[in-house]
Amino acid sequence: MSMPMILTTSANIHNSLQGMAGSRPTGYNGRVDFSHALRERRTRRHLSQLDLALRAGTTQRHLSFIESGRSAPGRNMVLRLAESLGLPLRERNELMLAAGYAPAYPESSLDDPALAPVRTAIDHILKGHLPYPALVVDRNGDVVAANEALDLITEGADPGLVGPGTNAYRLALHPHGMAPRILNFAEWARHILERTSQLEELHAELTQYVPELEPSAGHLGFSVPLRLRTSRGELRLITTVTTFATAVDVTLAELKLEAFLPADQATAEALTTGRERKHRPR
Repeated sequence: MSMPMILTTSANIHNSLQGMAGSRPTGYNGRVDFSHALRERRTRRHLSQLDLALRAGTTQRHLSFIESGRSAPGRNMVLRLAESLGLPLRERNELMLAAGYAPAYPESSLDDPALAPVRTAIDHILKGHLPYPALVVDRNGDVVAANEALDLITEGADPGLVGPGTNAYRLALHPHGMAPRILNFAEWARHILERTSQLEELHAELTQYVPELEPSAGHLGFSVPLRLRTSRGELRLITTVTTFATAVDVTLAELKLEAFLPADQATAEALTTGRERKHRPR
């Protein structure tokens, strides 16, 4: 059964006013160790205090005072530091909360009227990618939208692993999902596990599905292909990932369009002729 072209999320998380000003300077929140949060993110990116200070347009001395807790930064300074660190929007909001300010970036539901142009754009992109499979996933890898060509990729999978809100990474590696039909499972599984390294619970679950296999030497030199056994024969696919680079909404910034492309002419012909046959008038 085909997935709807556009699936919407049910979460509707709005800006929180938690941690607004207390008795210290405006925006200060003594319950949260902002200085530690800032220092941890700076060191994780291998930046010195001087490097970050120059990027944020402040002095190393001021930044040192902030990280030691001797100075409480203003809202604009927190924003500049978060931007200078190149943090994802969700982490920028977390840093704002740690400093005692409301989040700077909204986190809308995808069915919010304000995101109607986004839904239209996703629909257009997914249809335009036919006859090749494509899907949109959120920050956890849960399916938000897909085009009809994905049916070929997911054929034979347990219905509980396919459809709205299911997890694309779990579908790929689960023994009742795509795994039995992936001919280069070791290579592809390694690729998926690398993608999920920041999702601790999911990563731990998926690791259980992957045996200790040595990748073969027969993969493409420039990309890890997905070699999949299907009703149209073996398909060899490579993937691209597209994001909304200028997004200022957390939900939109975390969406990823994963598009499959043929890695050889035989795969391109199988996908093209298969769709033509499916839509041929009877």
